[in-house]
Amino acid sequence: MDFSLSVDHEILRDSVRKFAEKEIKPVARELDKREEFSYETMQKMAELGLFGVFVSEEYGGQGMDYLSYIICTEEIARVDGSHAATVAAENSLGIGPLYYFGNEAQKRKYLPKLCSGEALWGFGLTEANAGSDAANSRTTAVLDGNEWVINGSKIFITNASTKISAGVTVLCKTGTRPDGKPELSCILVESGTPGYESRPMHDKMMWRASNTSSLSFEDCRVPRENLLGERGHGFHQMMMTLDGGRLSIGAMGLGGAQGCYEMALRYAKEREQFGKPISTFQVNAFKLADMALEIECARLLLYKACWLRDNDMPFSKEAAMAKLHCSEVMHNCANHAVQLHGGYGLMQEFDIERFYRDQKLLEIGEGTSEVQRIVIARHIGAL
Repeated sequence: MDFSLSVDHEILRDSVRKFAEKEIKPVARELDKREEFSYETMQKMAELGLFGVFVSEEYGGQGMDYLSYIICTEEIARVDGSHAATVAAENSLGIGPLYYFGNEAQKRKYLPKLCSGEALWGFGLTEANAGSDAANSRTTAVLDGNEWVINGSKIFITNASTKISAGVTVLCKTGTRPDGKPELSCILVESGTPGYESRPMHDKMMWRASNTSSLSFEDCRVPRENLLGERGHGFHQMMMTLDGGRLSIGAMGLGGAQGCYEMALRYAKEREQFGKPISTFQVNAFKLADMALEIECARLLLYKACWLRDNDMPFSKEAAMAKLHCSEVMHNCANHAVQLHGGYGLMQEFDIERFYRDQKLLEIGEGTSEVQRIVIARHIGAL
């Protein structure tokens, strides 16, 4: 067994880490305070090649493996969760469905702009009444001649209401299956389509510098050919998309945990009490040791899941495990890091305060920790 990364992966990690330290870290705190999505840093991330990492060069992507994408997300998250959310959502939820399920015309039309960073794309899944129960979507799409007529709403959608958001993939109920269950399909809706409106959501506790949106559809008409893949395959497409998305959330947890650990270690070695660094007190040294241990285990689990995916092997169980474990590792690391900072850890002038807030969404977004346990339990035959 070989646990070493390739030279290319190591070079990629180093370049993204240097970029994040130079371009994102100096502005992250202020962007968080102002709750401002930065088009400047977003464009710089695009120029570095952080969008369409796993998309073939034929459609404007970087043509790398999935592990490369995860390493990129991990390194951005090590510095800031908001920018990592923009990268993760755009690749996994925006670009992914179009790349894996779109027809040739759809790929040619949308992917080059998305991979270059010229445009962003959202994935309209969650509704006010359909979070963990995503199949209970009430947004409908009725075929009227050569057009789909869409009515409904979505909430908590990333990258859907910026000034460069080109559109959104919408999960809709398009009928009823023979077994009585809803027929779900994914339909592409471009920004500016009459009847479609996207609005930024404000006053968030976390990811304040990422774009989160609510969407509404009122007799919104789009061409029949805007159907993504086959009619009635929306639930399958959604599940496949979330499997890949769970790996990126795992990467955000892993990178965030690494950032928390590094801040905590540095502070504990500098802060003195009773005449010596607080890192030398066993109670604190054990916190740091536990953080290092959990991060190492989380990285091995996440990278194994990526290896399975890159080798076309089943990875759904491992994706759920990685998402669950990495999210909870960041929870533990953020908690320990704030404790080590003491009162300063509660002040916005210290980055750990932002990490502590940003962590919570990882246990909720793209399937809560409870849902991940259900997924894992089904895979092991317990349910």
